[in-house]
Amino acid sequence: MLDYAIRRILVAIVLVWVVATILFSLLHLIPGDPAILLSSSGGNLPPPEAIEALRERMGLNRPIWEQYTSYLLGILQGDLGRSFQDGFPIAAEIATRLPRTLELIATAAILSIGVGIPLGSLAARRQGTALDRTISAVASVQLSMPVFVIGTLLILVFAQKLRWIPAGGYEPFLKDPWMHIVHLSMPAFTIAVGLSAIVFRMTRATVLETLQRDWVRTARAKGLPERRVMRRHVVRNSLGPVMTVVGLNVGTLLGSTVLIEYVFNWPGLSGFLVSAVEQRDYPSVQGVVLVISILFIGINLAVDLLYSVLDPRVGHA
Repeated sequence: MLDYAIRRILVAIVLVWVVATILFSLLHLIPGDPAILLSSSGGNLPPPEAIEALRERMGLNRPIWEQYTSYLLGILQGDLGRSFQDGFPIAAEIATRLPRTLELIATAAILSIGVGIPLGSLAARRQGTALDRTISAVASVQLSMPVFVIGTLLILVFAQKLRWIPAGGYEPFLKDPWMHIVHLSMPAFTIAVGLSAIVFRMTRATVLETLQRDWVRTARAKGLPERRVMRRHVVRNSLGPVMTVVGLNVGTLLGSTVLIEYVFNWPGLSGFLVSAVEQRDYPSVQGVVLVISILFIGINLAVDLLYSVLDPRVGHA
């Protein structure tokens, strides 16, 4: 178990280094002078003095190995550079926005797990019944609906028609906890609609497979209550694949919440990334992509370690 955890952590560290190296290389592999590329706007060539000043400020006039070393040391120290637009530290801006995106995704994941796993287990136990077919049909509809359509419908119904919830915006939790939760509810629910359907389908499939195992038949033959059989022998042994799917989708959501944050005017990391791309703020884009990649790798590492706890056989593989 410990050896497995150490191996997975070492692999995660190597992946982070590979991602950082690729991001560093992209700026130097593209044709042309990086300083001209970064400082040009709208196709207008900046004055030579401005180009030289930028080259000096970014250290582009130093040998490539020195630039690479400084880049990696900066990452280790939490220094992702400064924005081209306002000179503000990129790490500070990410530190402000990242918790909002993580809160949004974590809330959606909790809702999805809380709904998808019980319904998936129930549908598997009632396989082939009207209840199973109904829940599966609803899940299929959820998967087929784009998130921006769901978000728009929620705004139309609950914000414009019923006027129960504001259409969008953000309120700091310490300033007004209740309004913070109110603003969080619709975007989190929008994400949870599709994610809960994925959790449901994976749970149903794995529970159906586990129900056919010999140890489940043995537990029932011993006269154990059905609820105990489901809880201790079926659901627990089915959670590994479910957690893997949840982890992969949560990691993917880190870079795909752009539409949700835009529709609900939620000031998260995705909005910052879009703004940086539009303004050609390449250091900010680099910083955001690096942070998202590190989080994605970290989430998958946590899922692998959790999987090894749920199924000890993985840790001895």
